[in-house]
Amino acid sequence: MIKGAATIFAVRDMAAALAFYRNGLGFSVSFEWGNPTYYACLCRDDVDLHLIAASATQRSPGQGAICLFVADVDALHADWAGRGVALPQTPADRDYGMRDLMLSDPDGNEISAGQAIMGAA
Repeated sequence: MIKGAATIFAVRDMAAALAFYRNGLGFSVSFEWGNPTYYACLCRDDVDLHLIAASATQRSPGQGAICLFVADVDALHADWAGRGVALPQTPADRDYGMRDLMLSDPDGNEISAGQAIMGAA
């Protein structure tokens, strides 16, 4: 039985990435590993997101993506905007049955957040 999963984003600047996710997106830091930190775990509600320094992996920064399924994408948009996050779009209803928005972290990793549209197939 699979009980969970965590997305891992490669980042160029760990301190800047931690600040973005903590201050901008409202995640809390669960742990940091290394001195200086080269691996960290962030959490918000039921989502775990891990960051690894580009210098500690062969993965390239900016090549990751995550889709967050949320109860109220408009409220999340307002929360992030209130924290000063530059949001390139507002939530919109999509043909694929979601109301969602998309943005990128400072390294270019893609973040989408959305909710199912009532009555969508």
